[in-house]
Amino acid sequence: MKKVTALLVAMALCLAALAGCAQSKPQDAPPANADQPAAPADTSSDPVTVTVWHDGDEGIMQTIADQVNAQLADDQITVVFEKKTDMPNQLKLYGSDAANAPDMYFYAHDVLGSFVAMDILAPLSDVTDTGILADHLPMTVEAGQIGGKQYLLPVYFETLVFLYNKALWEGDIPGTTEELYDYMVSHTDAAAGTYAVVNQHTNAYNVSPFINGFGGYIIDENAKPGLTDPKTIEAAAYNQKFGALQADGDYNTVTTLFNEGKAAAIIGGPWLVSGIEAAGIDYGIASLSDIKLPNGSGLAPFSGIQGAGVLKVALAEKKDAVAKVLTAMASPEVGVDLAVKSGCAPANNKSYDDPQVAAKEMISVIQKTASTAQPMPNIPEMGSMWGPVESMLTAINKNGADPAQAAADAQAAAEQAIADMQ
Repeated sequence: MKKVTALLVAMALCLAALAGCAQSKPQDAPPANADQPAAPADTSSDPVTVTVWHDGDEGIMQTIADQVNAQLADDQITVVFEKKTDMPNQLKLYGSDAANAPDMYFYAHDVLGSFVAMDILAPLSDVTDTGILADHLPMTVEAGQIGGKQYLLPVYFETLVFLYNKALWEGDIPGTTEELYDYMVSHTDAAAGTYAVVNQHTNAYNVSPFINGFGGYIIDENAKPGLTDPKTIEAAAYNQKFGALQADGDYNTVTTLFNEGKAAAIIGGPWLVSGIEAAGIDYGIASLSDIKLPNGSGLAPFSGIQGAGVLKVALAEKKDAVAKVLTAMASPEVGVDLAVKSGCAPANNKSYDDPQVAAKEMISVIQKTASTAQPMPNIPEMGSMWGPVESMLTAINKNGADPAQAAADAQAAAEQAIADMQ
């Protein structure tokens, strides 16, 4: 009886295996019976849905989806964006779970290091030819790399610019920081509550134009903090004199001052525009890269790059579909739609050839600033740097601390915070 049972089980397994092979047999495989003429190849394909998790603006995601889906309609591939609250942590929980993970995600580049360290992402070279990035701005491509491998497809980016009130600003925008400082000295009256230029001068992101422009750094690719680097200290000391003329540097304070017409200019990003327009201000925009530091380099702000990554779990069944989605997302057409409909600066340089895009001042200025802008570090340890850098800048700009000593204290705090991550 045992032999009969075993035989029946073996036959069942064999039949199941044959059935599975029949379903997965390539369309161009030889016919089962070589004596019979081959049937015409079946060129049809089943519809495929590629799911993308995000935590961003749903209008922007819909713009991307509409363009990508239009390009892939003949391939029967549909991209669906699903918004997830606190998406990075959701991906950390489910990123390796084939049953619950998405096929792709869309987010800022600065979380990339954490995802790569978790080994949940596939390098783009495992999915498609990275030549699809040939027309992208180099800075945006660099932002998507970890250890020499490309993990993120950049789609659009943002960075700091110089926004000014045309009714209040007198003359041209200065071409050097020293000329800018002189203008601030002669046009600032703190006692009256009016300022020439305001900036979040204790915030690492907003002071990055000085730090990067001087050749300093907050943290390098090897997770070494650079707060005591001589160039970083020099930049912090130089920024100190500007901070003394910029109110207290709090976000709400500086934006309110500008929107109420009490500051002629503000250093900020495109996220400020809606509030400025609501306040009825006729504003102009200038590139920080055009304002030169004493060393001759243009101000070099950090940049945040938004793009798409691929989950490893998607490759088993959807590799070809995901490859086509990546190619469509990389197209200049996606960038044009994002610029025209959502005011985003495309990562694809060819998108700027479109007249509608070229006519948008904010986008053109951001593109120009990409010549000096640097992507925020994308390693996990960067998250431990914001607090120490803010403490350093606060000590220098608000408390009058010696820049070198403040940097040494912040460096020690940063090194300890990174050690605590281990």
